[in-house]
Amino acid sequence: MPKRIALLGSTGSIGTQALDVISRFPENFIVEVLTAGNNIDLLIQQARKFLPDSVVIGNTQHYKLLKESLKGLPVKVYAGNEAIDQVVTGENIDLVLASMVGYSGLNPTLSALNAGKSVALANKETLVVAGQIICKDALESGSKIIPVDSEHSAILQCLAGEEGNPVEKITLTASGGPFLNFPLKRLESVKPEEALRHPNWEMGSKVTIDSATMMNKGLEVIEAKWLFNLKPDQIEVIIHPQSVIHSFVHFADGSVKAQLALPDMRIPILYALSYPGRLKSDLPRLDLSEFSSFTFQPPDPVKFRNLALAYSALKKGGNMPCILNAANEIAVDSFLKGGIGFVQMADAVEYAMNNTDFSDNLTLDIIEVTDIAARLKTKEFIKKHINKK
Repeated sequence: MPKRIALLGSTGSIGTQALDVISRFPENFIVEVLTAGNNIDLLIQQARKFLPDSVVIGNTQHYKLLKESLKGLPVKVYAGNEAIDQVVTGENIDLVLASMVGYSGLNPTLSALNAGKSVALANKETLVVAGQIICKDALESGSKIIPVDSEHSAILQCLAGEEGNPVEKITLTASGGPFLNFPLKRLESVKPEEALRHPNWEMGSKVTIDSATMMNKGLEVIEAKWLFNLKPDQIEVIIHPQSVIHSFVHFADGSVKAQLALPDMRIPILYALSYPGRLKSDLPRLDLSEFSSFTFQPPDPVKFRNLALAYSALKKGGNMPCILNAANEIAVDSFLKGGIGFVQMADAVEYAMNNTDFSDNLTLDIIEVTDIAARLKTKEFIKKHINKK
């Protein structure tokens, strides 16, 4: 029987690539649910093409247009974030692919897990802000969390067949982004359009900026802790500009496994959708003869401060990763709009981490309060220290 998919965030980078993958395997996958936040035009196109059981637009102002545009089609239409939370629990869904950007992905992911659904997780922020709660709910409901990020997918693949064998550590690779070889002084003047030109990957704007600051890798470090039950000192990061080796797993006997593939997100998306099996695809193949060498170097903690801040948040625990994530979302948005400079994003995040109330007792209520407070503190920093207009 084909797997029935609920795709959260279908109009984003991961969502559109997931639909490309699904369209290649019509006998294996059926789109049951599509959701989007604001991109009403693309959501209408997707709904007309895939004819899902249900579509949801997060922005309720678009409901009337969505309803009218799909009139006469066998598609149920809903609007609002609560509708997204509810639609993922339907009995007709086998797998929820969560690719909503940022904190917004938390509640629907929890709803899916509590309903016993397996979740292919492309929203790393969900585990960053509430990893302890997410893992507890998944364990209690028997749900599987399947990582979609290329690095965590690589680790999952390297661990296949290694049940019971002790892992010494893992190494997440990072491309280094567009500014790998820029001196720190030069970073002070880079523009958003420069930061959005990633050398290897095609991603949404928020993830692309996070990659340029290496916050993306910091979030992945926190995510890896929860996905693979590791301690902070068991997770390391190394720069690999070619983006072909996606991660390493180091075992207790001295052996190391690596997973290689072209930097194409459709490959880990397909693995997550078909897990634990593999489907034969026509996606581009890796030709090692095209690479004269693979290079590696440690990340520069001075130039890429966000990575150090993420490790600090992970070691502190409690609601500190939530503070980190909320502050970063505000900082990235401000940078994209020209409000702050590139290096000032780390300043804003550090300010929020130092000035938002810390709690070691993590609950959903505390996470919600923390998220709001950290965003306000970040905006406070931007207003006081950056914007003098």
